[in-house]
Amino acid sequence: MRKTARGNPTKASAAGANELREKPSFLSTGILILGALYCLFPVLWVLAAASKSGTELFSTFTLAPSTHLWDNIVELTAYRDGLFWRWMLNTALYAGVGAVVSTWISALSGYVLAKFDFPGKAGIFKILLMGVLVPGVILAIPQYLMLAQAGLTNTYWSVLLPQIISPYGIYLARIYAAASVPGDVIEAARTEGAKEMYIFNRIAMPMMLPGLVTIFLFQFVAIWNNFMLPYIMLGDDHLFPITVGLNGLLNQGASAPALYTLVLTGALLSIVPLVIMFLLLQRYWRVDLAAGAVKA
Repeated sequence: MRKTARGNPTKASAAGANELREKPSFLSTGILILGALYCLFPVLWVLAAASKSGTELFSTFTLAPSTHLWDNIVELTAYRDGLFWRWMLNTALYAGVGAVVSTWISALSGYVLAKFDFPGKAGIFKILLMGVLVPGVILAIPQYLMLAQAGLTNTYWSVLLPQIISPYGIYLARIYAAASVPGDVIEAARTEGAKEMYIFNRIAMPMMLPGLVTIFLFQFVAIWNNFMLPYIMLGDDHLFPITVGLNGLLNQGASAPALYTLVLTGALLSIVPLVIMFLLLQRYWRVDLAAGAVKA
């Protein structure tokens, strides 16, 4: 055995490396499991609590589900003639339209920053990086004052317009455009007489698709879960997204405890579209990983 190891040191080192990789790290696995449980516990509790009646909700604290989920959904649907589903549609509009437009603008901006040279490019990118570090909550009041001057508060535009520009999305798009769109392909298209917007829409965007899916998901989730901006901008509860609407129900629960059950049921239903979105779009990440493996 010693002769074999000495005679073929490459195989011996490869075997040793395989053995090291095959040994599980119980500490790391345990930490990951604890982290997963920490993240999943609130979701599991909401799932269990949404299936309970008002009496069960306040009398017991357990993760065991009950049998009142459908009754709670029916009651939530009947609340103010289906106002909850209006909130869901509003949220889908804000998140869907906002994320699509934001992704396209991020892709175009990132592509220009990655593939074009122009005066002030470095300065613009530095400002963009500073914008990534600024929390959106800080900008809510200035945005409200600007849109109030334009007479756009308490409208759909007041929630959509501030969210179509994402510094972080532009930053990601720039990185992905630089890595996935070859300069030779762009030059070949220009040689054939293609216009710049045609090159971007028909050539660059398909190459950037996996990265754009990531940007779309980030922006979709951010808008779906956004609370402060619509809370400041909107006064008509028929324009509320799900976050602001459920917050209003929660505040009313202090005088009408039965509404707490509706809030939990609404919170559970609000998670479903996000889960579906991730399940539908995760295949693009797999395609990207496979492509990277082939290129490597």
